[in-house]
Amino acid sequence: MKYTAENTDNTEHLLTEKVHDDKEGWDLRPKKLSECIGQLRLVETLSIAIQAARKREEPLDHILLHGPPGLGKTTFANVIAREMEVSIVTTSGPALERAGDLIAYLTGLERSSVLFIDEIHRLPKVVEEFLYPAMEDFAVDFIFDKGAHARSHRYRLERFTLVGATTRPGLLSAPLRERFGITRAVQFYTDAELTEVVKRSAGILDVEVSEGGAGEIAKRARGTPRIANTLLKRVRDFAQVKADGTISKKVAQDALKLEGVDEIGLTDLDRTLLTAIIRFYKGGPVGLEAIAATLQQEADTIVDMVEPFLLKIGFLARTPSGRIVTDEACRHLDEFPKAKKKDRKKTTGELGL
Repeated sequence: MKYTAENTDNTEHLLTEKVHDDKEGWDLRPKKLSECIGQLRLVETLSIAIQAARKREEPLDHILLHGPPGLGKTTFANVIAREMEVSIVTTSGPALERAGDLIAYLTGLERSSVLFIDEIHRLPKVVEEFLYPAMEDFAVDFIFDKGAHARSHRYRLERFTLVGATTRPGLLSAPLRERFGITRAVQFYTDAELTEVVKRSAGILDVEVSEGGAGEIAKRARGTPRIANTLLKRVRDFAQVKADGTISKKVAQDALKLEGVDEIGLTDLDRTLLTAIIRFYKGGPVGLEAIAATLQQEADTIVDMVEPFLLKIGFLARTPSGRIVTDEACRHLDEFPKAKKKDRKKTTGELGL
């Protein structure tokens, strides 16, 4: 079966983004597992599963990928379909409002094809219940009429592979989660891996980048390929207008300073969040809703887009009472809660400094 990829939601992963330029084929996402950088355990798991399934001439087990946005869940779904040489149909949890929406996708699937559901944790309960027999028995049950005249009809589906992606695995119901044969986390990338991502993308974009320039972009990319590629494009623009077109370490530093991205990848929103907790809530603990109201941001935006990196680098901590800004974050920002300032002065005086 020939692979036919559908358009995907580009907000989930930058590697799915098409580069709008004069040349065709400037797509930054990997096409095969051999082209994927990092995620070694995940790549090996998928490689073994795909080879085994192809030898048996069977569909893959259903796969659940979870992790913060921008790490490659959508890209891996497309790579899986290409490696299996089957078609892929993409949708998202919020788009499947009624059972009929899901049935329309299921009944249109070809044998062994991939159904990719992004944000699968946002599936309505009534839709999720239709997935259970579809995943286990490859069938859906239709109910006709009501009451004493009710009758059901089971419609057989082609065997398919469901690939689900979520940033909030804890919100998946246990019955749905247990029906996936392969469940894997997509981890943050190391600086070395992101340096390779930047160099690969720079080659596709036909822009010259030095090792130092690629490394500078990588270390400010928050462990996320999507962000690395976004920053690369902004630095490319800066290099073409303000320099000779080559991305050196100095050019990258100047460009990213203009973008408001500091040396460890903190953005204006990160600094605003941390500073607000320090100044208005004495470093915490403070509840998520209070933070969202203070910043005038959606709570989901903070949880999905901001917190994962701050938690990863130890600048923010979650406690039963709320969020707390750590001492390391205070030192980085040179901002300290008032109570801590008094403690510092007292300690300094006691030490005779």
